[in-house]
Amino acid sequence: MTDGPILQPGAIALVTGASAGIGTAIAEALVAKGCQVICTARRLDRLKALAARLGENCHAVELDVADATATAGLIDSLPEGLREIDILVNNAGHDVGGRQPFSDGDVEDWAAIIDTNVTGLIRVSHAVIPGMVARQRGHVINLGSVSGIWPAPEYNVYTASKHAVHGFSRNLRLDFAGTGIRVTEIMPGAVRTEFDSARRRGDDARADAFYDGFATVLVPDDIARCVVFALEQPPNMIVAEMIVMPTAQG
Repeated sequence: MTDGPILQPGAIALVTGASAGIGTAIAEALVAKGCQVICTARRLDRLKALAARLGENCHAVELDVADATATAGLIDSLPEGLREIDILVNNAGHDVGGRQPFSDGDVEDWAAIIDTNVTGLIRVSHAVIPGMVARQRGHVINLGSVSGIWPAPEYNVYTASKHAVHGFSRNLRLDFAGTGIRVTEIMPGAVRTEFDSARRRGDDARADAFYDGFATVLVPDDIARCVVFALEQPPNMIVAEMIVMPTAQG
């Protein structure tokens, strides 16, 4: 363990779901802090464009977190100089097919939400955390949601997935209490991204109407600042959980 914050120039960070929205904003913020940032997602073309924009400290790696083989081999697939990951940001998630009564949805959509939001997060964590344990240093940040603590109609399986992230984060933190590994869960309210359009399979008009229905919404940079804040704290403290709401809902 070292005495300073883990967020230092040269720290190696891995961000899942980095091809858009919150993930992109987090990658931008960490590169700005001097980190070597491994940006992962399924859409490699977007990741390559991001790396070209952010420069040599941004590394594009194609990864589907729901792919058991790919996640198990994640560390070995990285260049040798990027394998000792200091910071893991589990951001990948979706709600494709969601926002409808449970009985009206497709069970394969419900299963896919769990595969990515829960099982994928667990798989990536299991690939990365053993290295942190060996080095006695690391910080895991899980992107949860206020849906993980406050249910709402038609958020059924998405809410279940975020309850799982909430419980997993709390227990993971206990597993590593007193070590050099910290675990933070960030739980945002409504953030204007591509998320709702993807949920509705590209129906941008309905997605815009959803976000426009709030008096205020968060933006991805708001969540990126939360990540940086958690990472900048000294080793004697953990930002365990952070609920971030639009001011109109606070």
